[in-house]
Amino acid sequence: MRIGIISDTRSSNGAEIPQEVFKAFEGVDLILHAGGIHTPEVLDALEKVAPVRAVGRTDGDRPEGAKNFSMECAGDPRVAHLQDVLDIEGHKIGLINGLWLRRFSDDVFPGVIERSSTLKNGDISSMIEEVFEQPIDIVIFGRTLYSMVEKHDGILFVNPGSPSLPRNLRKLGNVAILDLSNNGADANVLELRDFS
Repeated sequence: MRIGIISDTRSSNGAEIPQEVFKAFEGVDLILHAGGIHTPEVLDALEKVAPVRAVGRTDGDRPEGAKNFSMECAGDPRVAHLQDVLDIEGHKIGLINGLWLRRFSDDVFPGVIERSSTLKNGDISSMIEEVFEQPIDIVIFGRTLYSMVEKHDGILFVNPGSPSLPRNLRKLGNVAILDLSNNGADANVLELRDFS
């Protein structure tokens, strides 16, 4: 199964999504939106390519803030309140906007887990299980606007960045593709400028 991953579109309507997103997602079976949606019209536009599942954006800068839910798509059946767990092709996928893990003082950015000298084997999987209240194989998240694909404690972490605000700069950005099979999972970040 081929899954398109997008986050932090932060658009006021579906027409603001860069057309390169639709080219990058050609042929995907499902699109997962990891929050920062701002309007359900974005989901409507993406749904013309493939079915969409999403999570709402969390507000606040600290883990406690994760309890505040932006009303951007409240009531939309495609959007889970704060997080969602999907079982696809035998993989447990945790979908969330802001990924805050205990023992980290900020969001998960590229390289942060790798550079942590205080982590022991199993710490990351334990922290992820605390967040999703069950074991997870793949974590898809957003909010930081920094794209990343990393594996820690056997868990694949994917943040697609933003299609129009990468690293908080207004320009063409990134999405990701997740390929799932019974044999495993593989993710790649795509540069949208390659689809211009």
